[in-house]
Amino acid sequence: MITIHIPTPLRPYTDGKSSVEVEGDTVGAALNNLTTVHDGLARHLREESGKLRSFVNVYLGDEDIRFIDGEDTPVSAGSELTIVPSIAGGAPDLPELSPAEIARYSRHLILDEVGVEGQRTLKGSAVLCVGTGGLGSPLLMYLAAAGVGRIGIVDFDVVDESNLQRQIVHGTASVGRPKVQSAADRIRDINPHVKLDIYEEPLTSENALKILEPYDVVVDGTDNFPTRYLVNDACVILGKPNVYGSIFKFEGQASVFNYKGGPNYRDLYPEPPPPGLVPSCAEGGVLGILPGVIGCIQATETIKILLGKGDTLSGRLLLYDALGMNFRQLKLRRDPNLAAITELIDYQQFCGVPANDHGASESAENEPFQRVDVVSAKSRLDAGWSPFVLDVRREAEAAIVKFDWADRLQPHGDVGLIVDELPRDRDILIHCKMGGRSATAAQTLAEAGFNPQHLFNLDGGIVGWAKQVDPSLPTY
Repeated sequence: MITIHIPTPLRPYTDGKSSVEVEGDTVGAALNNLTTVHDGLARHLREESGKLRSFVNVYLGDEDIRFIDGEDTPVSAGSELTIVPSIAGGAPDLPELSPAEIARYSRHLILDEVGVEGQRTLKGSAVLCVGTGGLGSPLLMYLAAAGVGRIGIVDFDVVDESNLQRQIVHGTASVGRPKVQSAADRIRDINPHVKLDIYEEPLTSENALKILEPYDVVVDGTDNFPTRYLVNDACVILGKPNVYGSIFKFEGQASVFNYKGGPNYRDLYPEPPPPGLVPSCAEGGVLGILPGVIGCIQATETIKILLGKGDTLSGRLLLYDALGMNFRQLKLRRDPNLAAITELIDYQQFCGVPANDHGASESAENEPFQRVDVVSAKSRLDAGWSPFVLDVRREAEAAIVKFDWADRLQPHGDVGLIVDELPRDRDILIHCKMGGRSATAAQTLAEAGFNPQHLFNLDGGIVGWAKQVDPSLPTY
Protein backbone atom coordinates (compact mmCIF):
# COMPACT_ATOMS: atom_id res chain seq x y z
CA MET A 1 0.00 0.00 0.00
CA ILE A 2 1.02 3.59 -0.66
CA THR A 3 0.58 6.17 2.10
CA ILE A 4 -0.59 9.62 0.98
CA HIS A 5 -0.28 12.41 3.54
CA ILE A 6 -3.16 14.89 3.40
CA PRO A 7 -2.63 18.57 4.32
CA THR A 8 -5.03 20.25 6.77
CA PRO A 9 -6.97 22.29 4.14
CA LEU A 10 -7.87 19.11 2.26
CA ARG A 11 -8.78 16.92 5.22
CA PRO A 12 -12.49 17.88 5.11
CA TYR A 13 -12.54 15.89 1.88
CA THR A 14 -10.95 12.78 3.42
CA ASP A 15 -13.29 12.57 6.41
CA GLY A 16 -10.67 14.32 8.53
CA LYS A 17 -7.95 11.74 7.83
CA SER A 18 -4.38 13.03 7.83
CA SER A 19 -3.19 10.11 5.70
CA VAL A 20 -4.83 7.61 3.39
CA GLU A 21 -3.53 4.27 2.16
CA VAL A 22 -4.13 3.40 -1.49
CA GLU A 23 -2.82 1.07 -4.14
CA GLY A 24 -1.01 2.02 -7.32
CA ASP A 25 2.21 1.46 -9.21
CA THR A 26 2.73 5.10 -10.18
CA VAL A 27 2.10 8.45 -8.50
CA GLY A 28 -0.74 9.17 -10.94
CA ALA A 29 -2.42 5.83 -10.27
CA ALA A 30 -2.17 6.34 -6.51
CA LEU A 31 -3.70 9.82 -6.78
CA ASN A 32 -6.50 8.51 -8.99
CA ASN A 33 -7.30 5.80 -6.47
CA LEU A 34 -7.26 8.43 -3.74
CA THR A 35 -9.84 10.59 -5.56
CA THR A 36 -11.97 7.54 -6.36
CA VAL A 37 -12.39 6.84 -2.65
CA HIS A 38 -12.50 10.52 -1.65
CA ASP A 39 -14.08 12.05 -4.71
CA GLY A 40 -14.44 15.51 -3.16
CA LEU A 41 -10.67 15.90 -3.54
CA ALA A 42 -10.74 15.60 -7.31
CA ARG A 43 -11.62 19.20 -8.13
CA HIS A 44 -9.00 20.50 -5.68
CA LEU A 45 -6.21 18.37 -7.13
CA ARG A 46 -6.97 18.36 -10.84
CA GLU A 47 -8.17 20.68 -13.55
CA GLU A 48 -11.12 19.63 -15.72
CA SER A 49 -8.57 18.39 -18.25
CA GLY A 50 -7.22 15.98 -15.63
CA LYS A 51 -3.91 17.81 -15.21
CA LEU A 52 -2.65 18.45 -11.68
CA ARG A 53 -3.44 22.00 -10.64
CA SER A 54 -0.50 24.38 -10.80
CA PHE A 55 -0.80 25.27 -7.10
CA VAL A 56 -0.66 21.63 -5.95
CA ASN A 57 2.70 19.90 -5.56
CA VAL A 58 3.22 16.23 -4.83
CA TYR A 59 6.33 14.80 -3.17
CA LEU A 60 7.59 11.22 -3.19
CA GLY A 61 9.50 11.04 0.06
CA ASP A 62 11.29 14.39 0.01
CA GLU A 63 11.52 14.66 -3.80
CA ASP A 64 9.20 16.84 -5.90
CA ILE A 65 7.73 14.55 -8.58
CA ARG A 66 8.04 17.38 -11.14
CA PHE A 67 11.78 16.77 -11.10
CA ILE A 68 11.50 13.00 -11.41
CA ASP A 69 8.94 11.55 -13.86
CA GLY A 70 5.87 13.50 -12.77
CA GLU A 71 2.79 11.36 -12.34
CA ASP A 72 4.55 8.55 -14.17
CA THR A 73 7.02 8.26 -11.28
CA PRO A 74 6.92 4.62 -10.11
CA VAL A 75 5.96 3.83 -6.51
CA SER A 76 5.94 0.62 -4.53
CA ALA A 77 4.58 -0.77 -1.30
CA GLY A 78 5.68 1.43 1.58
CA SER A 79 6.15 4.55 -0.55
CA GLU A 80 4.95 7.83 0.97
CA LEU A 81 3.43 10.69 -1.00
CA THR A 82 2.78 14.14 0.41
CA ILE A 83 0.31 16.59 -1.14
CA VAL A 84 1.48 20.18 -0.69
CA PRO A 85 -1.00 22.87 -1.87
CA SER A 86 -0.28 26.58 -1.72
CA ILE A 87 -1.84 28.04 1.43
CA ALA A 88 -2.78 31.64 2.02
CA GLY A 89 -5.55 31.18 4.55
CA GLY A 90 -9.05 29.87 4.00
CA ALA A 91 -10.14 26.91 1.97
CA PRO A 92 -8.35 25.99 -1.24
CA ASP A 93 -9.83 27.20 -4.50
CA LEU A 94 -13.20 28.13 -3.04
CA PRO A 95 -15.18 31.15 -4.24
CA GLU A 96 -15.95 33.99 -1.88
CA LEU A 97 -19.50 34.85 -0.83
CA SER A 98 -20.89 38.21 -1.82
CA PRO A 99 -22.78 40.32 0.75
CA ALA A 100 -26.02 39.35 -1.00
CA GLU A 101 -25.14 35.66 -0.71
CA ILE A 102 -24.23 36.04 2.95
CA ALA A 103 -27.68 37.48 3.57
CA ARG A 104 -29.37 34.79 1.47
CA TYR A 105 -27.60 31.85 3.13
CA SER A 106 -27.52 33.25 6.68
CA ARG A 107 -29.43 30.28 8.12
CA HIS A 108 -26.77 27.99 6.72
CA LEU A 109 -23.91 30.15 7.90
CA ILE A 110 -24.94 29.90 11.54
CA LEU A 111 -24.93 26.11 11.40
CA ASP A 112 -21.67 24.74 12.75
CA GLU A 113 -21.87 21.90 10.22
CA VAL A 114 -22.02 24.33 7.30
CA GLY A 115 -20.71 27.78 8.23
CA VAL A 116 -18.96 30.12 5.80
CA GLU A 117 -16.50 27.44 4.72
CA GLY A 118 -19.27 24.95 3.93
CA GLN A 119 -21.31 27.51 2.05
CA ARG A 120 -18.28 28.41 -0.04
CA THR A 121 -17.86 24.70 -0.73
CA LEU A 122 -21.46 24.51 -1.97
CA LYS A 123 -20.90 27.55 -4.15
CA GLY A 124 -17.82 25.91 -5.65
CA SER A 125 -19.63 22.62 -6.27
CA ALA A 126 -21.29 21.27 -9.40
CA VAL A 127 -24.26 18.88 -9.47
CA LEU A 128 -25.93 17.24 -12.47
CA CYS A 129 -29.61 16.28 -12.28
CA VAL A 130 -30.77 13.78 -14.88
CA GLY A 131 -34.47 14.43 -15.31
CA THR A 132 -36.68 17.39 -14.42
CA GLY A 133 -39.82 15.45 -13.52
CA GLY A 134 -41.29 14.37 -10.20
CA LEU A 135 -37.94 13.70 -8.51
CA GLY A 136 -35.98 16.37 -10.32
CA SER A 137 -38.44 19.12 -9.41
CA PRO A 138 -37.92 19.28 -5.62
CA LEU A 139 -34.23 18.39 -5.69
CA LEU A 140 -33.43 21.07 -8.28
CA MET A 141 -35.33 23.70 -6.34
CA TYR A 142 -33.71 22.83 -3.02
CA LEU A 143 -30.20 22.51 -4.45
CA ALA A 144 -30.58 25.93 -6.04
CA ALA A 145 -31.96 27.42 -2.84
CA ALA A 146 -29.11 25.84 -0.86
CA GLY A 147 -26.54 27.64 -2.99
CA VAL A 148 -25.00 24.88 -5.10
CA GLY A 149 -23.01 27.05 -7.49
CA ARG A 150 -23.36 25.07 -10.70
CA ILE A 151 -26.32 22.89 -11.63
CA GLY A 152 -26.69 20.89 -14.83
CA ILE A 153 -30.10 19.64 -15.96
CA VAL A 154 -30.70 16.96 -18.59
CA ASP A 155 -34.12 16.36 -20.14
CA PHE A 156 -35.64 16.40 -23.61
CA ASP A 157 -39.31 16.08 -22.70
CA VAL A 158 -41.94 18.83 -22.77
CA VAL A 159 -44.28 19.83 -19.97
CA ASP A 160 -47.62 18.03 -20.14
CA GLU A 161 -50.69 18.93 -18.13
CA SER A 162 -50.54 15.52 -16.43
CA ASN A 163 -47.09 16.46 -15.05
CA LEU A 164 -48.42 19.31 -12.92
CA GLN A 165 -49.84 16.99 -10.26
CA ARG A 166 -46.33 16.30 -8.96
CA GLN A 167 -43.65 18.10 -11.03
CA ILE A 168 -43.73 21.28 -9.02
CA VAL A 169 -40.85 23.02 -10.77
CA HIS A 170 -43.27 23.53 -13.70
CA GLY A 171 -46.50 25.51 -13.79
CA THR A 172 -49.60 25.81 -15.92
CA ALA A 173 -48.03 28.48 -18.11
CA SER A 174 -45.21 26.04 -18.99
CA VAL A 175 -47.41 23.37 -20.58
CA GLY A 176 -45.95 22.58 -23.99
CA ARG A 177 -42.54 24.10 -23.19
CA PRO A 178 -39.31 22.07 -22.95
CA LYS A 179 -38.90 20.92 -19.36
CA VAL A 180 -35.30 22.12 -19.13
CA GLN A 181 -36.33 25.65 -20.11
CA SER A 182 -39.25 25.67 -17.70
CA ALA A 183 -37.07 24.35 -14.88
CA ALA A 184 -34.29 26.82 -15.68
CA ASP A 185 -36.67 29.77 -15.39
CA ARG A 186 -37.87 28.57 -12.00
CA ILE A 187 -34.33 27.94 -10.73
CA ARG A 188 -33.19 31.41 -11.80
CA ASP A 189 -36.13 32.88 -9.94
CA ILE A 190 -35.23 30.92 -6.80
CA ASN A 191 -31.53 31.82 -6.92
CA PRO A 192 -29.99 34.06 -9.58
CA HIS A 193 -26.51 33.26 -8.23
CA VAL A 194 -26.64 29.70 -9.61
CA LYS A 195 -24.90 28.91 -12.91
CA LEU A 196 -27.05 26.62 -15.07
CA ASP A 197 -25.97 24.14 -17.72
CA ILE A 198 -28.86 23.10 -19.97
CA TYR A 199 -28.80 19.80 -21.86
CA GLU A 200 -31.99 19.60 -23.92
CA GLU A 201 -31.18 16.19 -25.32
CA PRO A 202 -31.54 12.54 -24.38
CA LEU A 203 -28.72 11.06 -22.32
CA THR A 204 -27.11 8.32 -24.40
CA SER A 205 -24.09 6.05 -24.35
CA GLU A 206 -22.49 8.44 -26.84
CA ASN A 207 -22.78 11.63 -24.76
CA ALA A 208 -23.11 10.47 -21.14
CA LEU A 209 -19.44 10.51 -20.16
CA LYS A 210 -18.90 13.96 -21.65
CA ILE A 211 -21.99 15.39 -19.94
CA LEU A 212 -21.33 13.85 -16.50
CA GLU A 213 -17.59 14.50 -16.34
CA PRO A 214 -17.56 18.14 -15.04
CA TYR A 215 -19.83 17.45 -12.04
CA ASP A 216 -19.02 16.48 -8.47
CA VAL A 217 -22.28 14.59 -7.88
CA VAL A 218 -24.86 13.10 -10.25
CA VAL A 219 -28.48 12.84 -9.12
CA ASP A 220 -30.68 10.25 -10.81
CA GLY A 221 -34.17 11.64 -11.37
CA THR A 222 -34.99 9.27 -14.22
CA ASP A 223 -38.19 7.29 -14.78
CA ASN A 224 -36.96 4.39 -16.91
CA PHE A 225 -34.52 1.52 -16.63
CA PRO A 226 -32.30 2.16 -19.68
CA THR A 227 -31.34 5.64 -18.48
CA ARG A 228 -31.00 4.47 -14.88
CA TYR A 229 -28.45 1.81 -15.81
CA LEU A 230 -26.71 4.27 -18.12
CA VAL A 231 -26.37 6.85 -15.33
CA ASN A 232 -25.07 4.21 -12.94
CA ASP A 233 -22.47 2.81 -15.32
CA ALA A 234 -21.25 6.25 -16.39
CA CYS A 235 -20.87 7.24 -12.73
CA VAL A 236 -18.86 4.09 -12.01
CA ILE A 237 -16.54 4.70 -14.97
CA LEU A 238 -16.04 8.36 -14.00
CA GLY A 239 -15.87 7.76 -10.24
CA LYS A 240 -18.89 9.99 -9.50
CA PRO A 241 -21.33 9.55 -6.60
CA ASN A 242 -24.81 8.65 -7.86
CA VAL A 243 -27.73 9.79 -5.70
CA TYR A 244 -30.59 7.43 -6.50
CA GLY A 245 -34.34 7.73 -6.11
CA SER A 246 -37.33 5.90 -7.54
CA ILE A 247 -41.09 6.04 -7.00
CA PHE A 248 -44.20 4.02 -7.78
CA LYS A 249 -47.78 4.55 -6.57
CA PHE A 250 -47.29 5.11 -2.81
CA GLU A 251 -43.77 3.75 -2.33
CA GLY A 252 -40.31 5.16 -2.88
CA GLN A 253 -36.65 4.15 -2.68
CA ALA A 254 -33.49 6.16 -2.13
CA SER A 255 -29.79 5.38 -1.81
CA VAL A 256 -26.32 6.68 -2.66
CA PHE A 257 -24.33 4.60 -5.11
CA ASN A 258 -20.67 4.50 -6.07
CA TYR A 259 -19.55 6.61 -3.11
CA LYS A 260 -16.31 5.99 -1.25
CA GLY A 261 -16.03 2.46 -2.54
CA GLY A 262 -19.65 1.63 -1.75
CA PRO A 263 -22.06 -0.42 -3.88
CA ASN A 264 -23.55 0.77 -7.13
CA TYR A 265 -26.99 0.22 -8.65
CA ARG A 266 -25.95 -3.06 -10.26
CA ASP A 267 -25.03 -4.43 -6.84
CA LEU A 268 -28.71 -3.95 -5.95
CA TYR A 269 -30.23 -4.91 -9.31
CA PRO A 270 -27.70 -6.65 -11.60
CA GLU A 271 -30.28 -6.88 -14.38
CA PRO A 272 -33.49 -5.02 -15.22
CA PRO A 273 -36.92 -6.63 -14.89
CA PRO A 274 -38.56 -8.07 -18.01
CA PRO A 275 -40.21 -5.41 -20.20
CA GLY A 276 -43.75 -4.67 -19.08
CA LEU A 277 -43.39 -6.24 -15.62
CA VAL A 278 -42.90 -2.91 -13.84
CA PRO A 279 -45.31 -0.28 -15.20
CA SER A 280 -44.32 3.36 -15.43
CA CYS A 281 -45.97 6.07 -13.34
CA ALA A 282 -47.95 6.97 -16.45
CA GLU A 283 -49.46 3.49 -16.39
CA GLY A 284 -49.50 2.65 -12.68
CA GLY A 285 -50.04 6.10 -11.16
CA VAL A 286 -48.20 7.88 -8.37
CA LEU A 287 -49.22 9.93 -5.35
CA GLY A 288 -48.24 13.48 -6.30
CA ILE A 289 -46.54 14.16 -2.97
CA LEU A 290 -44.39 11.00 -3.08
CA PRO A 291 -41.68 12.32 -5.44
CA GLY A 292 -41.48 15.42 -3.24
CA VAL A 293 -40.48 13.25 -0.28
CA ILE A 294 -37.95 11.15 -2.19
CA GLY A 295 -36.60 14.13 -4.16
CA CYS A 296 -35.99 16.03 -0.92
CA ILE A 297 -34.12 13.01 0.46
CA GLN A 298 -31.97 13.01 -2.68
CA ALA A 299 -31.27 16.72 -2.27
CA THR A 300 -30.31 16.15 1.37
CA GLU A 301 -27.90 13.35 0.48
CA THR A 302 -26.35 15.50 -2.24
CA ILE A 303 -25.67 18.37 0.17
CA LYS A 304 -24.19 15.96 2.73
CA ILE A 305 -21.84 14.53 0.11
CA LEU A 306 -20.70 17.97 -1.00
CA LEU A 307 -20.11 19.11 2.57
CA GLY A 308 -18.60 15.82 3.71
CA LYS A 309 -20.97 15.78 6.68
CA GLY A 310 -23.15 13.13 8.26
CA ASP A 311 -23.80 9.54 7.26
CA THR A 312 -25.00 9.13 3.70
CA LEU A 313 -27.21 6.34 2.39
CA SER A 314 -24.20 4.64 0.81
CA GLY A 315 -24.51 0.96 1.67
CA ARG A 316 -28.14 1.43 2.66
CA LEU A 317 -31.43 1.28 0.75
CA LEU A 318 -34.12 3.50 2.22
CA LEU A 319 -37.71 2.33 1.63
CA TYR A 320 -40.64 4.69 2.16
CA ASP A 321 -44.29 3.66 2.36
CA ALA A 322 -46.55 6.70 2.22
CA LEU A 323 -49.74 4.80 3.07
CA GLY A 324 -48.21 3.24 6.16
CA MET A 325 -46.10 6.36 6.80
CA ASN A 326 -43.01 4.38 7.64
CA PHE A 327 -39.39 4.20 6.61
CA ARG A 328 -37.26 1.06 6.51
CA GLN A 329 -33.55 0.59 5.84
CA LEU A 330 -31.88 -2.41 4.24
CA LYS A 331 -28.14 -3.09 4.03
CA LEU A 332 -26.46 -3.01 0.64
CA ARG A 333 -23.12 -4.62 -0.09
CA ARG A 334 -20.87 -4.85 -3.10
CA ASP A 335 -21.29 -8.05 -5.07
CA PRO A 336 -17.82 -9.63 -5.41
CA ASN A 337 -19.02 -11.56 -8.45
CA LEU A 338 -20.25 -8.49 -10.31
CA ALA A 339 -18.37 -7.91 -13.54
CA ALA A 340 -16.34 -4.72 -13.70
CA ILE A 341 -18.03 -1.83 -15.50
CA THR A 342 -15.53 -0.54 -18.03
CA GLU A 343 -17.65 0.70 -20.94
CA LEU A 344 -21.14 1.90 -21.81
CA ILE A 345 -23.41 -0.47 -23.71
CA ASP A 346 -26.70 -0.38 -25.65
CA TYR A 347 -29.05 0.14 -22.70
CA GLN A 348 -32.24 -0.02 -24.72
CA GLN A 349 -31.26 -3.47 -25.88
CA PHE A 350 -30.07 -4.42 -22.37
CA CYS A 351 -33.44 -3.46 -20.85
CA GLY A 352 -35.55 -4.49 -23.82
CA VAL A 353 -37.35 -1.14 -23.99
CA PRO A 354 -36.62 2.32 -25.37
CA ALA A 355 -35.20 4.83 -22.88
CA ASN A 356 -38.03 7.27 -23.52
CA ASP A 357 -40.74 4.67 -23.66
CA HIS A 358 -44.05 5.36 -21.96
CA GLY A 359 -45.97 3.22 -24.35
CA ALA A 360 -45.30 0.81 -27.13
CA SER A 361 -41.92 -0.50 -28.14
CA GLU A 362 -40.31 1.10 -31.14
CA SER A 363 -39.40 -2.25 -32.66
CA ALA A 364 -41.95 -4.70 -34.03
CA GLU A 365 -39.43 -7.31 -35.08
CA ASN A 366 -40.26 -10.88 -34.13
CA GLU A 367 -43.45 -9.92 -32.29
CA PRO A 368 -46.16 -12.61 -32.29
CA PHE A 369 -48.95 -10.09 -32.93
CA GLN A 370 -49.95 -7.31 -35.32
CA ARG A 371 -49.65 -3.60 -34.72
CA VAL A 372 -52.20 -1.05 -35.77
CA ASP A 373 -52.00 2.69 -35.17
CA VAL A 374 -55.08 4.59 -34.01
CA VAL A 375 -55.82 6.26 -37.35
CA SER A 376 -55.62 2.98 -39.27
CA ALA A 377 -57.73 1.24 -36.64
CA LYS A 378 -60.43 3.93 -36.97
CA SER A 379 -60.49 3.54 -40.76
CA ARG A 380 -60.77 -0.23 -40.51
CA LEU A 381 -63.54 -0.01 -37.93
CA ASP A 382 -65.45 2.46 -40.09
CA ALA A 383 -65.06 0.03 -43.00
CA GLY A 384 -66.72 -2.77 -41.06
CA TRP A 385 -63.92 -4.40 -39.08
CA SER A 386 -65.46 -6.04 -36.00
CA PRO A 387 -62.76 -7.31 -33.64
CA PHE A 388 -63.25 -8.37 -30.04
CA VAL A 389 -61.97 -5.31 -28.11
CA LEU A 390 -59.99 -6.08 -24.96
CA ASP A 391 -59.13 -3.22 -22.58
CA VAL A 392 -56.16 -4.28 -20.39
CA ARG A 393 -56.10 -1.23 -18.09
CA ARG A 394 -57.23 -1.08 -14.49
CA GLU A 395 -60.75 -0.18 -13.37
CA ALA A 396 -59.56 3.17 -12.01
CA GLU A 397 -58.35 4.11 -15.50
CA ALA A 398 -61.54 2.95 -17.20
CA ALA A 399 -63.49 5.19 -14.81
CA ILE A 400 -61.64 8.18 -16.31
CA VAL A 401 -62.19 7.32 -19.97
CA LYS A 402 -63.11 4.20 -21.93
CA PHE A 403 -64.27 2.99 -25.31
CA ASP A 404 -68.01 2.35 -25.12
CA TRP A 405 -67.49 -0.33 -27.73
CA ALA A 406 -64.94 -2.32 -25.70
CA ASP A 407 -66.02 -5.92 -24.99
CA ARG A 408 -63.96 -6.74 -21.90
CA LEU A 409 -61.88 -5.03 -19.20
CA GLN A 410 -59.10 -7.16 -17.76
CA PRO A 411 -55.80 -5.84 -16.28
CA HIS A 412 -52.89 -6.90 -18.46
CA GLY A 413 -51.27 -8.95 -15.69
CA ASP A 414 -54.40 -11.11 -15.40
CA VAL A 415 -55.06 -11.71 -19.09
CA GLY A 416 -53.70 -15.24 -18.74
CA LEU A 417 -56.62 -16.03 -16.44
CA ILE A 418 -59.24 -15.46 -19.12
CA VAL A 419 -57.73 -17.15 -22.20
CA ASP A 420 -60.59 -19.65 -22.27
CA GLU A 421 -63.14 -16.84 -22.32
CA LEU A 422 -61.74 -15.06 -25.36
CA PRO A 423 -62.65 -15.87 -28.97
CA ARG A 424 -60.09 -17.71 -31.04
CA ASP A 425 -61.99 -17.44 -34.30
CA ARG A 426 -62.02 -13.63 -34.69
CA ASP A 427 -59.62 -10.72 -34.44
CA ILE A 428 -58.83 -9.36 -30.97
CA LEU A 429 -57.94 -5.66 -30.67
CA ILE A 430 -56.06 -5.04 -27.43
CA HIS A 431 -55.52 -1.60 -25.97
CA CYS A 432 -54.25 0.12 -22.83
CA LYS A 433 -53.35 3.72 -22.11
CA MET A 434 -50.55 4.11 -24.67
CA GLY A 435 -49.68 0.69 -26.03
CA GLY A 436 -47.12 -0.83 -23.67
CA ARG A 437 -49.26 -3.05 -21.47
CA SER A 438 -51.41 -4.11 -24.41
CA ALA A 439 -48.28 -5.37 -26.19
CA THR A 440 -47.49 -7.48 -23.12
CA ALA A 441 -51.05 -8.81 -23.09
CA ALA A 442 -50.85 -9.67 -26.78
CA GLN A 443 -47.62 -11.57 -26.08
CA THR A 444 -49.43 -13.51 -23.33
CA LEU A 445 -52.25 -14.50 -25.68
CA ALA A 446 -49.80 -15.54 -28.39
CA GLU A 447 -48.02 -17.78 -25.90
CA ALA A 448 -51.41 -19.26 -25.00
CA GLY A 449 -51.86 -20.40 -28.60
CA PHE A 450 -53.84 -17.55 -30.16
CA ASN A 451 -53.16 -17.00 -33.85
CA PRO A 452 -50.77 -14.01 -34.19
CA GLN A 453 -52.65 -12.98 -37.33
CA HIS A 454 -55.74 -12.38 -35.16
CA LEU A 455 -53.98 -10.40 -32.40
CA PHE A 456 -53.78 -6.61 -32.81
CA ASN A 457 -52.09 -4.17 -30.45
CA LEU A 458 -53.42 -0.60 -30.63
CA ASP A 459 -50.29 1.54 -30.80
CA GLY A 460 -50.83 4.79 -28.96
CA GLY A 461 -53.67 3.34 -26.91
CA ILE A 462 -56.68 5.28 -25.80
CA VAL A 463 -54.57 8.42 -25.27
CA GLY A 464 -53.43 8.29 -28.90
CA TRP A 465 -57.06 7.80 -29.93
CA ALA A 466 -58.10 10.88 -27.95
CA LYS A 467 -55.33 12.99 -29.51
CA GLN A 468 -55.63 11.83 -33.11
CA VAL A 469 -59.16 10.50 -33.57
CA ASP A 470 -61.62 11.80 -30.97
CA PRO A 471 -60.47 14.95 -29.10
CA SER A 472 -63.67 14.90 -27.04
CA LEU A 473 -62.23 12.06 -24.97
CA PRO A 474 -60.30 13.12 -21.85
CA THR A 475 -56.65 12.17 -21.48
CA TYR A 476 -54.78 11.30 -18.31
